[in-house]
Amino acid sequence: MKPPADSPMSSVAALIEGLAGEGYIASRRIATALYMAVNLQKPILVEGSAGVGKTELALCTASLLGLPLIRMQCYEGLDESKALYEWKYGKQLLYTQILKDRMGAQLADAVDMDAAMERLHGMGDLFFSEPFLEPRPLMKALQEDAGCVLLIDEIDKSDEAFEAFLLEVLSAYQVSIPELGVLKAKTPPIVFLTSNNVRDLGDALKRRCLHLHIPLPDSALEQRIVASRVPGIEATLTQQLVSFVQSLRTLDLRKSPSISETVDWARALILLNADSLETEVVRDSLNVLLKFEQDIQAVDPQIAELIRKPLA
Repeated sequence: MKPPADSPMSSVAALIEGLAGEGYIASRRIATALYMAVNLQKPILVEGSAGVGKTELALCTASLLGLPLIRMQCYEGLDESKALYEWKYGKQLLYTQILKDRMGAQLADAVDMDAAMERLHGMGDLFFSEPFLEPRPLMKALQEDAGCVLLIDEIDKSDEAFEAFLLEVLSAYQVSIPELGVLKAKTPPIVFLTSNNVRDLGDALKRRCLHLHIPLPDSALEQRIVASRVPGIEATLTQQLVSFVQSLRTLDLRKSPSISETVDWARALILLNADSLETEVVRDSLNVLLKFEQDIQAVDPQIAELIRKPLA
C-alpha cells in the first residue's frame, strides 16, 4: 500500500528531505534503497568502510519515523540466547523454592513413580512460559506492536551459525521458540544490517536483503555533511578541511579518515578557535583524523603542501 502523501516515505525526494531534517545528508542512491526497503518490507544490508554513516542511517530513520530503535551489536560467539531470549533462571529457582511444599502435597497421593513424574512434567511447564522469559533484541523487535527499527550492527563480526539463525527472522519476521511455538511480528520491523566487510556474508542472507553500499563521499557531498553536522561552521573553513581530508585519502595510509573523522575534526577546529587551516593547528589536531602514529608521522612533513592543495 502506498504511504500517505504527507509521509516522509511517500517518495524518494520526501525521504531525502526528511533525513536532511534529522541531520543525515543522503544521496539519491541511499534514499532510493531505503525507500524500497521500507515500502517493500525488506531488510536492508548496508555495507561500507567504518565511519561512512551506516549506523547513523538507521538511527536517523528511527527518529524520522518516530519509531523505537532496538540495536543488537554483533560479535564473535553471539548466539540465540543473547540475541533472542533466555530463561530467568533465578526467578525459576525462587519460585521452585516457594512452591516446594505445595509440590510435595501434590505428589503425596501419587500411586507410583510414573504418576508422580507425570504431575512434575505438568508443573515444570509452568516455569517455561512467558512470565519467566527474558526477551533479547530480536524478540523485543518482533513484540513491538506498532513496529520499530531493528539495527543488527556489524553482522560480519558474528559467526556463520548465527547468520544462518537469522534467516527465519529476515524472511518471515518470525522466530520459533521450542517451549512457546512460533512468535510472529504483528508489524514487521524495519531491519538494518550493517557490515564493514570483515568477512564475506552468505548468499542466503544476501538474498533476503536489499543491498546498499555507502562509499566515501565526494568533496561536494562531504561539505554538505559537515555543514549539517557542525552548525555555524564557516564555509571557507569547511572547504579547506574537506579538501585536506580528501587529499589524505589519496595517500597510502594504514587507515584513511572517514566521514565520522571529518565531522569530529571540524568540531575540534571550532573548539580550537580556528577560522582557517594553518600548519600548527593541523599538526596539533591531526590525531583526530588519523588513528595510527605511523600515519601521523607520514603526513606531518606534508601538512603545508596538503593545505595548499586546491579542492578537486
